Amino acid sequence: MPRLPEPVPVATNVAFSDAQMHVTLTDGRVISVPLDWFPSLRDASAAQRGNWRLIGEGVGIHWEDVDEDVSVAALLGK
Repeated sequence: MPRLPEPVPVATNVAFSDAQMHVTLTDGRVISVPLDWFPSLRDASAAQRGNWRLIGEGVGIHWEDVDEDVSVAALLGK
């Protein structure tokens, strides 16, 4: 019997520290990446960073104020 593909985790929450973005996934992992990877988010105000929404039911995150999109797959290196 063929194996079914593993479900791809999706984002449920986003938070920021001074130098990192933390993305919580449905499988319980929290992915932390340097803000330097995303200059528009690094240079954004706290209010702009906080104005995010999930896109594609969590496959990505969008920040309207700085016109930035980040995919979970990219954060996972896929």
